[in-house]
Amino acid sequence: MKKIIKICLLIFPIIIFLFLLKLPWIGEVSQKTTVYFLNVGQGDACFIRTSSGQNILIDGGPDERVLYELGKILPWWEREIDLMILTHPHDDHVAGLIKILDKYHVGKVLYNGIVSGSPTYEAFVKKIHDENISTIIITQVQKIRLDNECSLDLIYPRFDISNQENKNLNNTSIVSRLDCINQDFLFMGDAEKEVEEELLASQEEISADILKVGHHGSETASAEDFLSRVSPRTAIISVGAENSFGLPDLQIIRRLERLGIEVRRTDQERTMIYKIEGLNN
Repeated sequence: MKKIIKICLLIFPIIIFLFLLKLPWIGEVSQKTTVYFLNVGQGDACFIRTSSGQNILIDGGPDERVLYELGKILPWWEREIDLMILTHPHDDHVAGLIKILDKYHVGKVLYNGIVSGSPTYEAFVKKIHDENISTIIITQVQKIRLDNECSLDLIYPRFDISNQENKNLNNTSIVSRLDCINQDFLFMGDAEKEVEEELLASQEEISADILKVGHHGSETASAEDFLSRVSPRTAIISVGAENSFGLPDLQIIRRLERLGIEVRRTDQERTMIYKIEGLNN
């Protein structure tokens, strides 16, 4: 009898542990490539989990809220970000990435290398160098093959802007397109109409099913001819509730709706999730 009790005492904790791993609040990771538009308040943060298990984070929002959102997605034992992308140096995109660097092991960091007087951005650059994290400064259009179903196409900037100054940092934003077999996503960062015009004039593919709207739905972005070329089914606006900037701009909302584009907002729906049906799903 005592032997049975001892065995039960040994097995019971293991059963409880395995049960806890199944609970949704611990973190559930889909086997499908999944895109998350994270609710980080007035800022941007998008997370891509590929079917092969790669973790890609585009921007980190203005503070530590990105940690909470990632904690709802990834299991507690998984602390790996394979690729971190900073679109541009504004605090509402970069500040949360510093928090991520504190808590996660980051494989590579990709950014544009632009000069900025922001103390937050300078702290970010110093941290990635102090921790000897591999860095990639984008100098041209390039394709990152993720698996046999998806690639991440970096389509702007189209030339080297590192170590330069630019009065409008929004227009230094890295623009990327997740190109998958059955669904495409266009991530605009804070790029404005000038960048949209350059993309329209280029030969790059910019059509997408899901558009992460540029500059939080500001009137400085989302020109009608650009939206028509992208022709998205859905437009995602990452924005904070009752923000002091009055975003998204009502004119942009009406333009999107007039073009028959579904509008979804993080201030209204919080984190939004898109699972991609691939070849193996």
